[in-house]
Amino acid sequence: MTLLAVDSLHRSFGSLVAVDDVSFEIEPGEVVGMIGPNGAGKTTTFNCVSGVLDSDAGTVTFDGEDVTNVPAYELARNGLVRTFQQTRELSTMTVEANVLLPTPAHPGERAWHAITRSEASQQREREAREQAMELLDVFDIRSKADEYAGTLSGGQRKLLELARALMLDPTMLMLDEPFAGVNPTLTTELVAHLESLNDDGLTLLIIEHELETLTDLVDRLIVLTDGRVLASGTPAEVTSNEEVIDAYLGN
Repeated sequence: MTLLAVDSLHRSFGSLVAVDDVSFEIEPGEVVGMIGPNGAGKTTTFNCVSGVLDSDAGTVTFDGEDVTNVPAYELARNGLVRTFQQTRELSTMTVEANVLLPTPAHPGERAWHAITRSEASQQREREAREQAMELLDVFDIRSKADEYAGTLSGGQRKLLELARALMLDPTMLMLDEPFAGVNPTLTTELVAHLESLNDDGLTLLIIEHELETLTDLVDRLIVLTDGRVLASGTPAEVTSNEEVIDAYLGN
């Protein structure tokens, strides 16, 4: 069964049409890249699919359910999680606290458990902290756990955002320019982490301008231009497509 199906998605801002009849599908376990020139509608498409923005028309189906215009927090709870081009860490909270923020099904969110410090609440806190520290270990930033998130480098903030997203145990992860502003060594590490996550069954949809890195990582590319899908196919097919070369790669 198709995991994500986007059908005839449309979004405008006044007279500006940012997303114009965009349709595509993603199968479970795929790694798909989304590319296109600046202003092509990539991030707006992401925002509509992930519930950050409402679409004007079209449908989004995730895991067999119509989730069109469902709020982002509900989608995240149901396995569709996204990161942002500009990382959104809470700079005056510690790295560990940032990772713990999205912990699902925490009884401490209910007033009685929070006040009484019930055993269920304490047990869930222990489990969440263990999971958070394991993720910080995986991304090699455990030594920063007690430091303020605002002290991290740009690359470390990307790792923090990825760790935080994984606290939700997503089925599908949407990444908006995960390699932007990241040095080549850390980019290589990020790619290895993403490949490992995909090997474990995580489906990935990635916006990225770093085309060489992306083509080595993905199974398929979707090309947007002027808010529409121009082409879709394997990296080899897309990068040899004359229309794509004229609209994007030749710029």
